[in-house]
Amino acid sequence: MSTGPFLRPERFAPAEWEARVQLAAAYRIFEHLGWSELIYNHISLRVPGEDSHFLINPFGLHYREVTASNLVKVDIDGRIVGHSDWPINPAGFAFHSAIHAAQPEAHCVMHVHTTSTMAVCCLEDGLSYTNFYAAQLYGSVAYHDFEGITVHLDEGRRILASAGGKPVLLLRNHGPVVIGRTLPHAFALMWLVQRACEVQMATLSMGAPRPIPVPVMEGCVRDSLNFNPKFGAGADAFAALQRLIDAKDPSYRR
Repeated sequence: MSTGPFLRPERFAPAEWEARVQLAAAYRIFEHLGWSELIYNHISLRVPGEDSHFLINPFGLHYREVTASNLVKVDIDGRIVGHSDWPINPAGFAFHSAIHAAQPEAHCVMHVHTTSTMAVCCLEDGLSYTNFYAAQLYGSVAYHDFEGITVHLDEGRRILASAGGKPVLLLRNHGPVVIGRTLPHAFALMWLVQRACEVQMATLSMGAPRPIPVPVMEGCVRDSLNFNPKFGAGADAFAALQRLIDAKDPSYRR
């Protein structure tokens, strides 16, 4: 993929710059899909080769303003590493850091406040495994009770405990958190969560949903192309969206 006139600043190692470009693209993709929330919410990504450092959005910028170079590098204690013109959102750090610190395979953590996902998080029964998308998440979803705005580090540890090693955590009355082995893997999870919640909302507006037998859901989990390495385990879908963003506005590569 052509990067046009955007060159890597010398202060960033090649692997870190590649991660920065991919994460900045994710923020622009979220904005393109309508998943942004003013200047709030967050996606974090571990810096390759620097297990105790991760990248997160600068607090105060809209997702369409996020670029590779203005992403903020922080350590596992939330201290900014190097120079940044912007602070980070303490609510973003509180549970992202707990997850990154405790799970070496948790390279990317995403959190959104879309209407459909928040609505499902507000339901007593949560996610209903009654549609094509939800069936692919069977066995992968955990819940955490609402404690207020997530700015306290001790809640970050409780959120981690609630996840119980599952890649999708629905914060009750709040919104979803997904934990991915890579950024495209996390995006594939978030896409399924978003679509499952949209279809659930539409279904409940018409009547009672039709249940899916457990063996069928287990087959959906096994056969899902979203996580099949043959199809990039989410990477191919993410790359397609990144091409759309490049055609729309490649300035995220700065």
